[in-house]
Amino acid sequence: MPSVSTVSPDAAALLVQLSDSHLFAEAGGTLLGMNTRESLQRVIERVREQQPQIDLILATGDLSQDGTLASYQQFRELTASIGAPARWIPGNHDEPQVMVSAAEHSDFLEPVVDIGNWRVTLLDSAVPGSVPGYLQDQQLQVLARALSEAPHRHHLVCFHHHPVSIGCAWMEPIGLRNPEALFAVLDRFPQVKAVLWGHVHQEIDRERNGVRLLASPSTCIQFAPGSEDFKVSEQAPGYRWLRLHADGRLETGVERVQDFAFTVDYGSNGY
Repeated sequence: MPSVSTVSPDAAALLVQLSDSHLFAEAGGTLLGMNTRESLQRVIERVREQQPQIDLILATGDLSQDGTLASYQQFRELTASIGAPARWIPGNHDEPQVMVSAAEHSDFLEPVVDIGNWRVTLLDSAVPGSVPGYLQDQQLQVLARALSEAPHRHHLVCFHHHPVSIGCAWMEPIGLRNPEALFAVLDRFPQVKAVLWGHVHQEIDRERNGVRLLASPSTCIQFAPGSEDFKVSEQAPGYRWLRLHADGRLETGVERVQDFAFTVDYGSNGY
């Protein structure tokens, strides 16, 4: 059974996506020279300044870089200051069983939530020990069931890995390995309005068969769009907001931290 939010079916719901935070157990932990805890704090401050009433937070994978319980506890504590319900899904850097422990006494890992006149389904595309992703049959069944049981709702589908080429040659091999299986399910259900993912550390907004395809900045380092080889962008950390209207319209945008200075350290611990 899906979780049910308190948003009225005839009202718009506001969602915020926080992705790829890459937290460490240590407060001083850095990724390519960036303190990921500090950058997440800055993004959360920006969210609180700009979005006074949030109905749901979507954390779309790679919450942690080192997979430690302490890193997930930090993510939970930091995002609690937003004061909104949240859902988590794992990415390739996460440790799913540790996430389960960190999500104790919460519904963070519930895969389906009805909010307003929408249904949000969150899938696990992570493969233990692997950077690329894959949607196992069980996850595709979760998706098909969530879609078929709510034909009159508009649907947003979320996971971690990119299901389409994003124009970065070095990321081509590390996306979702079975996108055709995903789209075979989605194409059966006209009520699907949007697909949302993380992993790529950059903003993407496209359309496929009338379905919006969306990816978002990381709350830490950004990857340079269109890069042949691994390259970090100078863009600031950010987040995506999504307004889900009762009639199926989706408004969305990306916001970034202001006055953010960062020098990439390619010689430090890498992505």
